[in-house]
Amino acid sequence: MDKNLIQRTISGIVYIAVIILCTTPLGAQLLDHISPGLVKQQYLYYGLITFLLLVGTWECIKIMKFGDGYEKWIVLPLVLFIYYMFSKRFFNHDFYFNFRLSEILAISLTVIAVVTLFKFSRELYIDSGKLIFTVIYVALPFCFALGLPKYSSHENTFSLEVIFLFILIWSSDTFAYLVGKFFGKHKMAPKISPKKTWEGYAGGVILTLVLSYFVEQYQPQLRGNWMIVGFLIAAFAPLGDLVESQLKRTFGVKDSGNIIPGHGGVLDRLDSFLICVPVVYLYFILEKFI
Repeated sequence: MDKNLIQRTISGIVYIAVIILCTTPLGAQLLDHISPGLVKQQYLYYGLITFLLLVGTWECIKIMKFGDGYEKWIVLPLVLFIYYMFSKRFFNHDFYFNFRLSEILAISLTVIAVVTLFKFSRELYIDSGKLIFTVIYVALPFCFALGLPKYSSHENTFSLEVIFLFILIWSSDTFAYLVGKFFGKHKMAPKISPKKTWEGYAGGVILTLVLSYFVEQYQPQLRGNWMIVGFLIAAFAPLGDLVESQLKRTFGVKDSGNIIPGHGGVLDRLDSFLICVPVVYLYFILEKFI
């Protein structure tokens, strides 16, 4: 058997296992067998998001090839400051998904960053542009990710919005790949991602909606309508892949890193996640008004 295939399989299994253990109550339950109450689930989740934030920030700094100016040295402190502000809300249960101008502004900045990458990429050759892009592209999605699950320390509960977000992203990517491989003829963005097709995109949306139907039926405790969430994920997940591909193409980089052997870096694995999280977070805000 191909050694690379073995490596990819093992690292993929480990990656999925870590995601499951840190985004569902299974992680805390498993640790309870070692020592009851050793670590609460919210701390496992927070640790995962913090780790991904740090590695993702470092990878983005390397991809964009910062110069020796002050910008390179204030990226991480600025990212951590913004993350700290959201962390206080996470531990104080302050994510109520009410309409806040600051959050809408932050999500709007994500749209501006994506447009800049595709249409005005020269702005990203300047270190100040690299600084702003890194903060928006990496920090904000992980900050918003802290607001997706609900938990109670007293009742020892932790909701499952994040794991189902991952599952639907994985299903969207898988279905789009399979449909595109067998039926794809019309390229979506041949210069950025040659393997993506419109047929694959449509297949990913349709089949992810089918899966979303079962999530909505059998997980009624989840926030929001998961038929809508599934559609948003299937619609925007491919954009996440295109954004990261364009970023690497702009700076002549093949992979964001190699922390996951055979799969690349954190940004390679979470490209769809980085775009889907702000979209789903925005939906959770707006669904109260629908």
